[in-house]
Amino acid sequence: MDLEKVDNNSMIIKYQNTNNVLKDVCSIIESARDYAYQSVNIALVERNWFIGYRIAEEELKGENRADYGTEILKKLSKELKKEYGKGFELRNLYYFLQFYKTFPNILHSVNAKSNMLSWTHYKTLLQVEDVKAREWYEKETTEQTWSVRTLQRNISSQYYYRLLKSQVKEPVIEEMKEKNKEHYLMDKLEFIKNPLIAEFLGFSLEDTYTETELETSIINNLQKFLMELRKRLCFC
Repeated sequence: MDLEKVDNNSMIIKYQNTNNVLKDVCSIIESARDYAYQSVNIALVERNWFIGYRIAEEELKGENRADYGTEILKKLSKELKKEYGKGFELRNLYYFLQFYKTFPNILHSVNAKSNMLSWTHYKTLLQVEDVKAREWYEKETTEQTWSVRTLQRNISSQYYYRLLKSQVKEPVIEEMKEKNKEHYLMDKLEFIKNPLIAEFLGFSLEDTYTETELETSIINNLQKFLMELRKRLCFC
């Protein structure tokens, strides 16, 4: 087959022959990894947003009474943990609800999926009550590809407010980079090491997976997983 005649935009793997076999194979592997990361991440963020949305709808039936909402979440958590595991503990359901209420339009933006952060990033952003500060942290995290640790450190150290008050900002920025240099950039495969992601994809947390085995399994089963997810969402 002549790949030169295939529309590269229609393919999952972005392929180009550079006459360097090692470089080309590395590019194929990286492309598959990027697609796997983005797809799993989008599915996880969307799942948590939809769960929060559905819980919010249920809350309205109880006319926003706190005791009604708490009881619903307790029952829901109990049943979901039996079926899907620890990822649905009560505190996580509260996170999902807060996520929906804090980012109600996150799935409606034209560029939402291409700019979507990881679920752990969004959960970290929920700490920031100041809307302007939260939007700034979200924007900087996306543009600078901050790791979760860098985002958390910057929130805890009041980085936004310190920059806001500084007439000369460069020393503040350089200090932040220096203190975060070990964890500054987002790890593309950070999700593989996260047990919540393994649980989300249906892996048993009691099994032992090497990073390579888990990565390979995710990529090999990704298409089937996404098709099943779409079917479930259609019936919600």
